[in-house]
Amino acid sequence: MLTNIAYVLLLGLGLGALARLVRLPPLVGMLAAGILLGPCVLNLLSPQLLGISADLRQLALIIILARAGLSLEADDLRRAGRPAVLMCFVPASFEVLGMVVLAPRLLGVSLLDAAIMGAVVGAVSPAVIVPRMLKLMSEGYGTEKGIPQMVLAGASVDDVFVIVLFTSFTAMAQGGSFSVSALAGVPVSIVLGAVLGLAVGFLLAKFFAALHMRDSVKVVILLSVAFLLVALEDAVEAWVPFSGLLAVLGMGLGLRRWRLPVAERLTAKFGKLWVWAEVMLFVLVGAEVDLNYAAAGLAAVATVLGVLCFRALGVLLCVAGSKLTKKERLFAVLAYLPKATVQAAIGGVPLAMGLSCGQVVLTVAVIAILVTAPLGALAIDASYKKLLERAAD
Repeated sequence: MLTNIAYVLLLGLGLGALARLVRLPPLVGMLAAGILLGPCVLNLLSPQLLGISADLRQLALIIILARAGLSLEADDLRRAGRPAVLMCFVPASFEVLGMVVLAPRLLGVSLLDAAIMGAVVGAVSPAVIVPRMLKLMSEGYGTEKGIPQMVLAGASVDDVFVIVLFTSFTAMAQGGSFSVSALAGVPVSIVLGAVLGLAVGFLLAKFFAALHMRDSVKVVILLSVAFLLVALEDAVEAWVPFSGLLAVLGMGLGLRRWRLPVAERLTAKFGKLWVWAEVMLFVLVGAEVDLNYAAAGLAAVATVLGVLCFRALGVLLCVAGSKLTKKERLFAVLAYLPKATVQAAIGGVPLAMGLSCGQVVLTVAVIAILVTAPLGALAIDASYKKLLERAAD
């Protein structure tokens, strides 16, 4: 296990640095490192490490969402307003619709299979988007109109909505019926996650004010509470919908609201944790990619690019009537392209369930990762200075 982790970190860092040298996002190199180390190429990663890959990737997501919450201002979210709320579900809905329109024609699947496929590829990747939005916020680009905050909040909630759709569609494919109650539970899940997260953040702020301790100890406490919040989602899912990852985001937001100096110091600490967590996340995502499904042909690539056009229309609808300029609206479209973590997590589920569409869904999920993660990250990195205004110091 230790040898495997050394391979992941060293090759991930090395290829990430190489990608940066040729002006590509480091995550491109990290994904390539995972593909090289994974079962399809060198097969150097043990089944034991791959068996806990999902847990390690979730750990990395918790770290970046906690860091995002510690960096967010409630006033900035209010400034983003209506577009931030719409970004949580409208672009994903448009992408699912696009898949239902295009996939039966291009891939020869049924409407229900196309809906399952749309739910798999419909989620954007917080692991790609959140660090970049945090960078924009630290540099002051687009912050006066709350653009990074809008994208960050939407990307964090978008996954909850899409996974509920995925669960409902796969239940239908197994002979069940579409779960309206599950869909109705999405806003409940979001509200409960946010409220509980803010409450925990408030309690932690009071706790840290009452007891003096090192910031490193506070990081350990914050991470431990975040783990419990995520575990709580699984524990109560049979009775009440609840988003643990949103609660983690809300916890950081609450701590910043009621204990700003501590939040600012912990943000720096979490930034250091993200250095290794980012490598683990994207290398392990790359290791999940099955190259046997990546060479499926132009039809799958055309489908992925086609549904991205539907997503772009959804984003433009969200920002219609806002004060954003044409350049800022274009940036919002580009920032909502990357996919990786959700597709790696659930892309193989229909195949494991024995659904007839399993293989084609996995193929499209793999292609979505390989096409949109590098493309979206590169588009954000290359465009934000040109499309967004920098706030005055």
